[in-house]
Amino acid sequence: MKLKDSQTIFGALADPTRFRILSLLAEGELCVCDVMSVLKEPQSKVSRHLAYLRRAKLVEARKEGLWMYYRLTKPSTKAFRAIFEALNCCRSDVKELKKDLSEFRKNKSSLVSCCK
Repeated sequence: MKLKDSQTIFGALADPTRFRILSLLAEGELCVCDVMSVLKEPQSKVSRHLAYLRRAKLVEARKEGLWMYYRLTKPSTKAFRAIFEALNCCRSDVKELKKDLSEFRKNKSSLVSCCK
């Protein structure tokens, strides 16, 4: 991994919204509308942050019909694995991440409703 790549990754993690999105995606692949629903943020903001995470190679996307689905990338280096492990460790300690996770799990059965 080059220093510039590390800088891009840590820049992606520095934003609270992107950090929250990564935490949600640790649960598995999600549609943009699911992320919007849990974070209570507009589509434009969520999509902009997801695009940033894609450029940082932290998430991958696939299109199905009109909808975009995102998932975490598979860590390709030790540093990448350590970053994802650290994210998973703090999910239950950070108030906002814990709240997002609770909201996601509570409403999991009704999510993806915009995509059906």
